[in-house]
Amino acid sequence: MTDLATPLLDRIEGPPDLRALSLHQLETLARELRADIVHSVSRTGGHLGASLGVVELTVALHSVFETPEDVVIWDVGHQAYPHKILTGRRVGMARLRQKDGLSGFTKRAESEHDPFGAGHAGTSISAALGFGVARDHQGLSHKVVAVIGDGSMSAGMAYEALNHAGELAQDLIVVLNDNTMSIDPAVGALTRHLDELKAGTTDRSLFEALGFRYIGPLDGHDLAALRALFLELKAAPTGPVFVHCVTQKGKGYAPAEAAEDRYHGVGKYDPESGAQPTPKNTPPTYSQVFGKTLLSLAEDDPSIIAISAAMISGTGLSEMLSKLPNRVYDTGIAEQHAVTFAAGAAAGGLRPFCALYSCFLQRGYDQVIHDVAIQNLPVRFCIDRAGLVGADGATHAGAYDIGMLAALPNMTVMAAADEAELARMIVTMAGLDDGPSAVRYPRGPGTGAAIDPSPQAIEIGKGRVLRKGKDAAILSFGAHLAEAERACALLQADGIDVTLADARFAKPLDTALVDDLVQNHHALFALEQGARLGFGAIVLEHLAATGAPQTGLKVQTLCLPDRFLDQATPTEMYEEAGLSAEQIAARIKTAIAR
Repeated sequence: MTDLATPLLDRIEGPPDLRALSLHQLETLARELRADIVHSVSRTGGHLGASLGVVELTVALHSVFETPEDVVIWDVGHQAYPHKILTGRRVGMARLRQKDGLSGFTKRAESEHDPFGAGHAGTSISAALGFGVARDHQGLSHKVVAVIGDGSMSAGMAYEALNHAGELAQDLIVVLNDNTMSIDPAVGALTRHLDELKAGTTDRSLFEALGFRYIGPLDGHDLAALRALFLELKAAPTGPVFVHCVTQKGKGYAPAEAAEDRYHGVGKYDPESGAQPTPKNTPPTYSQVFGKTLLSLAEDDPSIIAISAAMISGTGLSEMLSKLPNRVYDTGIAEQHAVTFAAGAAAGGLRPFCALYSCFLQRGYDQVIHDVAIQNLPVRFCIDRAGLVGADGATHAGAYDIGMLAALPNMTVMAAADEAELARMIVTMAGLDDGPSAVRYPRGPGTGAAIDPSPQAIEIGKGRVLRKGKDAAILSFGAHLAEAERACALLQADGIDVTLADARFAKPLDTALVDDLVQNHHALFALEQGARLGFGAIVLEHLAATGAPQTGLKVQTLCLPDRFLDQATPTEMYEEAGLSAEQIAARIKTAIAR
């Protein structure tokens, strides 16, 4: 199982085993657990720092509360590795975040000890309140605990839940894992308030004003103190209680403690040194290309600002923050606010670029409609991590933004086929002052395409043809173009000649290009890294309006399947989706044969 000496941990099959241990044994167990996490995650990669910071808290919770009868909900879920190990999933950590392995987050289908699934921040208190209402309606008496932290308290949903919980005055325990971090250092007035509580410079907490009994701040690594408190809270009805625990992200692992991000998310690494292998001679990532291009534009245009939601480094904005600190805004984990903040900045005369991961843009969709699109404000949405992202699985898949955004009047929707195209599209967006726009691009390194030092804008609604053939046509939207090129080469080897076009725009669609492909080919395939009812549906709508299907044209959409895909590598996930080059080529051969 492990090359470490972990005699106590080796005896733990589930939480009941913890309740038979003395305090001294639990403290030993915590040390073994932390070492085990360091070594197991070194083989798989994952969210290391947050989990190291909650080892004592996890041991205290499971040694006091009778889980799973008592409900413990972990916010986001990347704090939950020690929880997974202590609830019978230690062996499964060998395939953490891999195909057919353990999820990197909590997941109801994985264990009875995961009462509520997660992956995005700020949901735990709302879910816990729901569990509490369900308990009370059924006349039960178990405890419900929400563990929130790692920056999640900056999410607006957490305050909505606190507000409601304070009104209901239920028996509910909220534990804040205050480590001052998410991926980047936590920001905002709440962070200052928590710092004041820790420093003892304020007498009354915000949480008391919301109707909670506030306890803290406590040392989140003091196992004895934590157990004593939880035993007290378990013994009797509490009403809403807010327990403020101060922890250190990456606790007990020197490389993580010293790292700027506290090893929030890591690839495989050497457990002794913490060193992570660095890819050699790889192209810049799409995020880096976005950040560099935007910085260049901002240096010449004082009206350009950048906005992100706790993802400054993740979206490639660190250099711009360093060079133009007054022009980059981190809203914390608050996508709704970020979108409307950008809308207000646009209405006030600025050119805001709102950089969000695709899966997190979903959280601000009402604001995209209500505050941006209806008012036709020129907010530029830069959608990172579009498509399938691999180890983070279904909760982080960027599958839905095409359909979401293309459905909106006034919205221009682009997708970059490579990093050179992304640079051109960022320049294009900078000049779009007559309405909102969006560009989507994937995670990770680009294709190696040469980027023009002075990229030029693209004509709105204009695609391009990369190769011409006579048997069929692929109309690709976005970063799956490289896979389409491979499919074309496979087909060419079989004597099938395929035209390949890059749509560039889902909205406005290049209808002239579509019409030309229809007129000169017997089969058309619309390809995308998005869900059903996205780009392919837009193409089909145009064809239906023009009567093209009545001509005998074969049309297929090549998109993600109508199901959620669990974690694997992106290559494995796209193969499961039927979108590898070989699978694309096979579908085209079959269609032509018919």
